[in-house]
Amino acid sequence: MPNIKSAIKRVKQSATAHEQNSQTKHAMRSAVRKAEAALDAKTEDATVLLKDAIKKMDTAARKGLIHKNTASRQKARLTKKAL
Repeated sequence: MPNIKSAIKRVKQSATAHEQNSQTKHAMRSAVRKAEAALDAKTEDATVLLKDAIKKMDTAARKGLIHKNTASRQKARLTKKAL
């Protein structure tokens, strides 16, 4: 544990950011898995789950959790499955 006040604050801030980033990334991955499963099973709510997954990927890319090209590639692959 650091002794300097600003370093202590920085540790707390990075822990909070890590928690938020982990939750966002987990939500994105879960949404992608659900969308893939729905597209493979050809259920009627597949398009809704696809839109949700794309939205979560865009959010993760905007926050810098994944690279924008990675998000684009994953969205393209999911959309290709939908067609």
